Formats: sequence, structure tokens, C-alpha cells
Amino acid sequence: MDIQQLIGFDQELLLKLNGSDSLFWDGFMWIATNIRTWIPMAIVLLYVIFKNNKIKESLLILALLAIVVTLTDQISSGLCKPYFARFRPTQDPQLMYMIDIVNGYRGGMYGFTSSHAANTFGVAVFVSLVIRSWSLAGSLFVWASLNAFSRIYLGVHYPGDIFFGILTGVGVGVLVYFLYNYIQKMLLIPTKYISNQYTSNGYLKSDVYLIHTILFLTFFYIAIGGMIITHFSYF
Repeated sequence: MDIQQLIGFDQELLLKLNGSDSLFWDGFMWIATNIRTWIPMAIVLLYVIFKNNKIKESLLILALLAIVVTLTDQISSGLCKPYFARFRPTQDPQLMYMIDIVNGYRGGMYGFTSSHAANTFGVAVFVSLVIRSWSLAGSLFVWASLNAFSRIYLGVHYPGDIFFGILTGVGVGVLVYFLYNYIQKMLLIPTKYISNQYTSNGYLKSDVYLIHTILFLTFFYIAIGGMIITHFSYF
């Protein structure tokens, strides 16, 4: 399969996944893709990190999280988008009038690779490796996947943009975690006490459940927001 066939397949898959006839899903995806929707989760995550670590390690994790987001964003937006110059579906002259859009949103000119996918998967991988909770890892990957899929639904990214954005995020998240381990050894940060009340990396399971709760409430808020948007669109 050559590159043109891959591009054609990517376009066909986008047209199958993009948009719907549902005002509810339009509202749901519109709210889910907004970074402000996830501010409570970010605040609780920082609370859990600082509560379960000494200040030196907490600041280290915070700094490395910032590095994850900076690297994924710069690789996606600063390097790949201007280099490959691949139109977003909503900006592509071949497809732009076939795409379902929400609230007139078309995004910037180029879309390869997806910063949303790279950023969220980078954070999900790094945090999952730091905290070491299978249930939290599952929830974070649902969160990252929802953010990634919302970009296809809204028509601002091809599935290929998302796929390579995910690869970027996963790669950066793993590499920065290796850096975290190296710095831990250099700083001689001691191993935490482990029991059945803690994850394998020493985080209280009750604090992990708190992150789960905030994620659930955020999903609930998004669903309610989608229903409210639907209601007011009919009246």
C-alpha cells in the first residue's frame, strides 16, 4: 500500500467517524475537547502528587510533567505541523465542505500531528508510570482516548493525525519517566513504605479513588452539558 492509498484510507475513515446527527454528541464532544473542562482533574492530580511525596520529589514530578506537555506540544505543533504542512480536514480544499463541524470551529491550518492526542497520552503514560495503579491507568487512557476521538468527531484531525499524536505522547511519556527514575537515583530519594493501602509506588489508594471520582464527575458534567445544549437547541 503506497502513501496515496494510506491517505485515501485516512480520509474515508474520517468521513465515517466525523460528526453525527445528534445534537447531544455535538455538545458532548464540544465540551470534552475544551481544556478548561479538565482543570478540576488537574488540580486534584497535583494535590495527590504533593500529598503523597515530599516537596522535593513533588516539585520534580511537576517539572517533569511540564516537560512532557512542552515536548509533546513542540514536537506536534512546533515541528510536525509546519514541516509536513498537512491540511486539517476542515481546511482541506478536497474535504472541507464535506466535514461536519460544531459551532463553526475549524481550527488552524495544519493538523499533523494532533497536539491534543500527544499531550493527553503523554500525561496519561507518565502519570500512570509514576503512580502505578492499573485502575488509574485505565481511567487516564479513557480520558486521553476521549480527548483524541473528540478531535476526529469535530473534524479537525484525521485518524492518522491522532494515531501519530498518540505515538508521540506515549514515547515522550515513557522517556520522561526514565529520566524521572534516573534523577530519583541521583537524588537518593528513598523507597516509600508499601502496604495494601498503597499502590506499588507508594500512593494511597484512597487518593487514587479521589482522582477516579473527579474523572467520573467530569464525565457526568460533560454528559449533562451535552443534554443542556441539546435542549436549548430545540427551543
